[in-house]
Amino acid sequence: MAFEMLVGLNVVDDEVYQSYRNEMTPILKNYGGGFGYDFRISEVLKSKTDAPINRVFTIYFSNEDSMNLFFSNDEYLKIKKKYFEKSATDTTIIATYER
Repeated sequence: MAFEMLVGLNVVDDEVYQSYRNEMTPILKNYGGGFGYDFRISEVLKSKTDAPINRVFTIYFSNEDSMNLFFSNDEYLKIKKKYFEKSATDTTIIATYER
């Protein structure tokens, strides 16, 4: 069983966001995580938030504890500050679930 999230982002700088992904992925893998699906989207037809969304993806972990450890990892937080905060203005957690 795995723990997965469906996430919507508003990416404003694709190049910097890709640097974020490149740097954080090895840490993500250390926590049994990865990306399942990843889409760039041009139009949102219905949303429960006012936050803009132009990227939707799934991110998974072996369990919820691994996810929490990953998102609190000091090295990950440095990468997030360096790249993510400059490249994405909004994050929407659409769903979390076990699969």
